Amino acid sequence: MSTARNIYYNLKGDRTIWAIVGILAIFSMLAVYSIAGSIAYSGSGSFELHMVKHGVIMLLGLGVMYVASKVEYINYSRLAPFMLGISIVLLIYTLWFGTEINDAQRWITVPGLGLTFQTSDLAKLALIVYVARSISKKQDYIKDWNSAFLPIIIPIVVVCGLIAPADLSTSLLLFLTCLMMMFIGRVSMKYIFLLILAGVAVMAILIALGTLFPEMIRVDTWMSRVNEFLGNADGGYQVQQGKIAIADGGWLGVGPGNSVQRNFLPFAHADFIYAIICEEYGLIGAFMIIGLYLGLFLRAVVMVTKCPKAFGAVLAIGLSLSLVIQAFANIAVSLHLVPVTGLTLPMVSMGGTSMLFTCVALGMILSVSRYIESASREAGVVKIKTVDEGNH
Repeated sequence: MSTARNIYYNLKGDRTIWAIVGILAIFSMLAVYSIAGSIAYSGSGSFELHMVKHGVIMLLGLGVMYVASKVEYINYSRLAPFMLGISIVLLIYTLWFGTEINDAQRWITVPGLGLTFQTSDLAKLALIVYVARSISKKQDYIKDWNSAFLPIIIPIVVVCGLIAPADLSTSLLLFLTCLMMMFIGRVSMKYIFLLILAGVAVMAILIALGTLFPEMIRVDTWMSRVNEFLGNADGGYQVQQGKIAIADGGWLGVGPGNSVQRNFLPFAHADFIYAIICEEYGLIGAFMIIGLYLGLFLRAVVMVTKCPKAFGAVLAIGLSLSLVIQAFANIAVSLHLVPVTGLTLPMVSMGGTSMLFTCVALGMILSVSRYIESASREAGVVKIKTVDEGNH
């Protein structure tokens, strides 16, 4: 009991966000426990291996989140240009020499370790931090094209353009997140519109290049998924099995570990883990997951209203938007509201670098909230001292 109390008091920052993360982690462990047996049965490792691996990654991620929350968030602003430069180099390397998994060349293999690393996860985080830094530093001349917007627009177009060939869904969601950050950062609408036009132009170029380099730019995959979504009322086999899982769950679900569709649903541990949660925990569990992500976003909105520094406010809202938009995109796929994307459910889906970088992003948000708490306490002390001095 005393250990739990000590941990509670050592968790600095928004405790509501810590609670949300803890509940999502529990959902993740329970869902992966249910699905791991089916993965093992398919011949991919053992049940114990998958559970231990996911548990270790989860614990490592929570540890990384704690460390990231202890770092003064202003240090992330200083690291942003370096992170962005490294990300661009890694994305270019991935395009030419990346490791192909599930017909997608999104990973690079760490030499000597045999571990794979998805470079878009780092690039997504780096770009959001960089855009937050750029918007906050240029508040005084936010409407000047040469000195304010070219340094923001060019990195967005370059990074999203490099991610798109192998991972269009991540690129589009990152592009949308950056647009929303610019809007919140009071960037002129004409420049936001120009960024949209630049994005459309890059997309058109990629489609044209896809006919010449189909092995690098997955235009055929993009078209097949869109055609399947528009031309198939059932959404294809994967979506069909996901909808069956959701329908079988009803209001209360079939109970933890009792999923049937985990044996038929491809990538139930990643892209369609929400459908398994719906099956086992019903609509109550499904709405709870949605509520947790909405709660995370609302806590970030509160930070924007309280944070005295522009960088902290834009960083918190940008990172939370990225996580919440990805979560709802994943959920929308399971409900057949959008084409299949391949996006994971943040903090819930089984994953390696995706889980770790999600935890880093949450740690950065917590770092901002920790600063706000500290500033509020200092303001309270100053106010008390002022009142006392006035009484004397």
